[in-house]
Amino acid sequence: MKKIIIFLTLLSFHISMLFSESLKSPGGKLELNFYLDEKGSPIYNLNFKNIKAIKESKLGFKLKNFENFYSGFKLEGFKIDEKNEIWTPVWGHRSKIKNNYKELTAILKKNFNDKILTLKIIFRLFDDGLAFRYEFGKESGFDHFQIIDEDTEFNIGEDLNCFWLPGDYDSQEYFYEKTRLSEIDAEKKINEEGSIFTRSFINKNAVQTPFLLTNSNNKFYMLIHEAALVDYPVMHLIVDRQKFILKSHLTPSPIGDIKAFLQAPFSTPWRAIIISDKAQDIASSDVILNLNDPCSFETTDWIKPQKYVGVWWEMHIGRSTWNYSDERNLKLETTDWKSLKPNGKHGANTDNVIRYIDFAAKHNFDAVLIEGWNVGWEDWFGNWKEDVFDFITPYSDFDLKKIVAYAKSKGVKLIMHHETSASVSNYERRMEQAFDFMLMFGYETVKTGYVGWIIPRGERHDGQWMTNHYLRVVKKAAEKKIMVNSHESQKPTGLHRTYPNWLSSEAARGNEFNAWSRGNPPEHETILPFTRLVGGPMDYTPGIFEIKLNVYDPNKKEQVHTTLAKQLALYVVIYSPLQMAADLPENYEKYIDAFQFIKDVPVDWDETIWLDSEPGEYVVVARKDKKSNNWFIGAITNEKERVVNIDFKFLNNSSNYKSKIYCDAKDAHYLINPKAYEIKEKKINVKSKIEIWLAPGGGAAISLFEIK
Repeated sequence: MKKIIIFLTLLSFHISMLFSESLKSPGGKLELNFYLDEKGSPIYNLNFKNIKAIKESKLGFKLKNFENFYSGFKLEGFKIDEKNEIWTPVWGHRSKIKNNYKELTAILKKNFNDKILTLKIIFRLFDDGLAFRYEFGKESGFDHFQIIDEDTEFNIGEDLNCFWLPGDYDSQEYFYEKTRLSEIDAEKKINEEGSIFTRSFINKNAVQTPFLLTNSNNKFYMLIHEAALVDYPVMHLIVDRQKFILKSHLTPSPIGDIKAFLQAPFSTPWRAIIISDKAQDIASSDVILNLNDPCSFETTDWIKPQKYVGVWWEMHIGRSTWNYSDERNLKLETTDWKSLKPNGKHGANTDNVIRYIDFAAKHNFDAVLIEGWNVGWEDWFGNWKEDVFDFITPYSDFDLKKIVAYAKSKGVKLIMHHETSASVSNYERRMEQAFDFMLMFGYETVKTGYVGWIIPRGERHDGQWMTNHYLRVVKKAAEKKIMVNSHESQKPTGLHRTYPNWLSSEAARGNEFNAWSRGNPPEHETILPFTRLVGGPMDYTPGIFEIKLNVYDPNKKEQVHTTLAKQLALYVVIYSPLQMAADLPENYEKYIDAFQFIKDVPVDWDETIWLDSEPGEYVVVARKDKKSNNWFIGAITNEKERVVNIDFKFLNNSSNYKSKIYCDAKDAHYLINPKAYEIKEKKINVKSKIEIWLAPGGGAAISLFEIK
């Protein structure tokens, strides 16, 4: 009897493997295996250098009116393809990007209520990762689908270390936790951290993507993310803390148990697994970008990377306010805004803005961001009001025509600010008028904001409706040749390849938290390059020189958890084509020699080389200017001091360089003496090697100017 059972088991396995296919990446580093099991359920696994990084994992959905979706599929056939190309981004961390993959399409069919449903699962295998998506084409057999959830699995199968943010449909503004999979407790994390911002807790086992795992035994790093998020909810992950299986979880809609409403033909976003035995390969991966469609614009000469200053930090530290008056319960359409009693602290007043324009012109910055210029800030936060801003009416102390004319005379652009207070329906009604208003006064870039609970009520920042909204804004802006910097938006998924006017976004805990909360721990910026930044650039707003905030108020205990030298290094470590010198102009004038690095560092790159890194510990990265042969290096550490060794063999030419090394002084410490820095000069060539000491919470920034 036992022999018969063994024979039947082997026969069942053999039959299931008849409906299987394997695929190796172009360089052979990764191997994908896909098959239908004996129940007709689609299964995949992923091998990395003979290690089963993703064990047998299920693929599928829960669909309304489609019972038992997982099983009963039959394999119609496979299609294999490949691509090897080089493409040129409009801007980016390198000027040429290689896109080399092999593709496997599995065509599956199943009978539902006497109708045949066709499902395609498309896999793309790169040397540094696997991606797959579900596709319901015109031939799918059904016109529309209501998705209850997507049940994609990532079977890790062991208790790996991981870097995670708690599952939250409305915010990514947390600092990262590092634990084992079995130790994830999102509920505890949210309760401990707290915030003035809204939170929507999923459950204690839920984490956000991108999600980074590390295997200390076999020494590999693995990032799970998504790419090309269009017309679909954001994917979170539910962690089985005993079996170590991750399962996709989609952000819900306000309607019952439905997560997404879709019409055929449609494709889901790509589910991406980036993997390497070197941490720096995760940060440098172009998998997410390559999974997005090419640029959709015919002309892109109007899209310009830029450095800017702004009336912003002074509000965060309490020196000035966004609101003009302290009166409350005002109504947008009926209030006589000119009759309001001023509070005497309004930051976006004409004289103050002109001061920032003068500073930008003096130091060759491209633009000035002005927040708090428009009426409505008295009642913007927490009131859940439909109409807070109209985006076209300035406060009475903000002389728009005078400011615009003055900025133009100085060769400085102005960046518009559209805080929606999460009343998205209001913004959509007024967006066309608001963008036309920008064009009338010569604004070319807008910073959008979505602080608060989303209106329409019941929608989430990460829901399908908001996914479509963010893209509607970007597309409408592109029609007007306007660039976008979105805050409190969804995490980026590489869409800036398709829509390069989407210059940057926040979508993580930025530098502003250091002004009024427990702040960001020193390790925070050493994790971002391997998680949040893999999907796209971040408007982190670095460059704070007055680090201890009691300089403004003796009672303030907050500080930026960094040294001054580390703030300089962040311009290289945290990539964005839109970089802010975030501190006050007078603070830069006090440390003008250190400020020189911010003036020199570019925002658009020809090449990026991650020299050495360990997530949560330290980062060393070098970037080459797109317009010259000059290089810039950033090195940062967590709360531990360390020595980093830099080998300049990456220069790979016969040139000599004059370097400026902005580093921590010997007595520097992010808590005790954060502003202690030194500037050294040294001649550098391809044979050079140097050691640099990084203070606790410290960093170093190096500029390399080619000697011609």
